[in-house]
Amino acid sequence: MNVKLGKYNQLEVVKEVDFGVYLDGGDDGEILLPTRYVPEGCKPGDVLNVFLYLDNEERLIATTLQPLVQVDEFACLEVAWINEFGAFLNWGLMKDLFVPFREQKMKMQKGRKYIIHAHIDEDSYRIMASAKVEHYLSKEHPDYRLGQEVDILIWQKTDLGECFTGDIPTFDKKQVHEDIEENLLFNWIDTLPSYYAEEMKALYNEMTERKTVEAKIYKAIDSLEALIQHNASDLSTWIPKEYKLNLTSADDRVRFSEYITTLRQAIREDTLAKIEK
Repeated sequence: MNVKLGKYNQLEVVKEVDFGVYLDGGDDGEILLPTRYVPEGCKPGDVLNVFLYLDNEERLIATTLQPLVQVDEFACLEVAWINEFGAFLNWGLMKDLFVPFREQKMKMQKGRKYIIHAHIDEDSYRIMASAKVEHYLSKEHPDYRLGQEVDILIWQKTDLGECFTGDIPTFDKKQVHEDIEENLLFNWIDTLPSYYAEEMKALYNEMTERKTVEAKIYKAIDSLEALIQHNASDLSTWIPKEYKLNLTSADDRVRFSEYITTLRQAIREDTLAKIEK
């Protein structure tokens, strides 16, 4: 029998000691369940449903506490403390869950909550967490049924504008659409806790003002992505004005960068090649 680290296991009590009971861990030997977690009336021969993790000395240990996440699952957890190696998250157990700096998308802050994926580190065999959850998303199509209720976990912020205004073709979008989009977006942001609302508004204003390099790059790539999609679509789906606008649009947004200007020219050449076929 092989036990599963970071998961619930059905294990038999084999021995009682002053500081708890030992469970049959099969090939992994006997595993301690400390006294504080031993159910009343527990005796050898009983089978317990326990969660297995590693203690501070990296030994297998059992608990009847319910963790907030198991291995291969996602969760939103709060940072309990930070040291020179990374952040430690409260996941409902005595020993906090470690997130090394290399697995943080941005430097974590104590008291803040983050979406993470729990996994077993291949090198150390420790249970760790990663905030780079995109690396752990399944590419398999889920077997959902129409009308089935599912649990969801909101992961990250995205450009929400068209959630409010609908899908407006790139070359049809006018200032009036952007004004409506901004107004509806801000109304929605105001329903969030003040800290997140202020942060999102600041990021949005930075994007629209295009005063920082990051904002300029974002707006440029956002525009170029639409042109690339046009080039990838069948020419029969193009409307007359797209033949011209796919050659001229976004030129004003790329001038700040020689590299992105070169990328814009490459897209223009793809457009010409597509039209001339």
